[in-house]
Amino acid sequence: MNKLNIGVVFGGASPEHDVSCASALNIFNYLDLDKYNIIPIYVSREGCWFLYDGNLSKLPANIEKYSAGVTLSRQGILRIVGEKVKNITIDVAFSVIHGRTGEDGAIQGFFEMCGLPYVGCGVSASAICMDKTRANSVVESLGIPTIPYITIFENDSDDSVEKKVAEVRSKLGYPCFVKPASGGSSIGTSKAKNKKEIIAAVEHALKFDYKVIIQKFIKCRELECSVIGSGDEIEVSLPGEIVTPEEFYSYDAKYNNPVSKNIIPAPVDKKIADTAMEYSFEIFKSIECSGLARIDFFLEQKTDKLFFNEINTMPGFTNISMYPQSIVHMGYSPQSMLDRLINIAVYKP
Repeated sequence: MNKLNIGVVFGGASPEHDVSCASALNIFNYLDLDKYNIIPIYVSREGCWFLYDGNLSKLPANIEKYSAGVTLSRQGILRIVGEKVKNITIDVAFSVIHGRTGEDGAIQGFFEMCGLPYVGCGVSASAICMDKTRANSVVESLGIPTIPYITIFENDSDDSVEKKVAEVRSKLGYPCFVKPASGGSSIGTSKAKNKKEIIAAVEHALKFDYKVIIQKFIKCRELECSVIGSGDEIEVSLPGEIVTPEEFYSYDAKYNNPVSKNIIPAPVDKKIADTAMEYSFEIFKSIECSGLARIDFFLEQKTDKLFFNEINTMPGFTNISMYPQSIVHMGYSPQSMLDRLINIAVYKP
């Protein structure tokens, strides 16, 4: 049987560039080389595409030194060196670019235009899930509890922003969380304890997105369910729990604090676990997700009520990421997990 050429696209122009590179390293290690040829496609922080020719086990800081410029087309990858053009066929694209351009439907639309099968959710599902306000609207329509929030836009007038900030005390209370609406890895997220801190947090979040979401704070535990599948064959993992010594699961807590950890499965009552899994299945199915997603919840400590937080359509594959750990806990090996995702991509309608 001929091997499939898997174009693994990583890096990207989003603030999660480094996380994507770390995810790609594990994808390279997980892929079964008896089944697949790996074609590593690096996207620089400026958005330039390169074919990476270096050692796959080591992605150096000067990665572009080991790369040649390419472009994507219906024929696959076109590598241009001088006056020569070499075509490299791609059977399946596997983008592990996190955040903007990677999870918001942009690169999915590019793959669609090139006629390439690709791993993960389609254009509309990716766009909905990336935007926290739109995802919340869909989840609210399903009758699933969500966290109250207020939205501020970059082009809102000063009067409008002042009014919305004033509403925080009455509608949400202090403290509260301020996030880029389409951010990831907690980049640009702040916990604000008063009006002055909210204004500073909004200004910070607007550096990463044109829209900001201010969410009510609840004292909670953080649970995450991982989903794999498509159509009528969807599997949901038991919820895992994130434990961190910091105020919230910030970027630093995720990737730099050795005390932060994932507990799989989460030590919660069966009823809570079942509810999280049922909600995850319903959300994944209703938004018409495909392939994979990680769905995050807050479990309010004083009531044991479960609230939807957000959904990630390209969760991390780093050494500390919840998604691959949860899927392996379901009985998959890392190799069979990727086999399943690639198989879904090949046969996705």
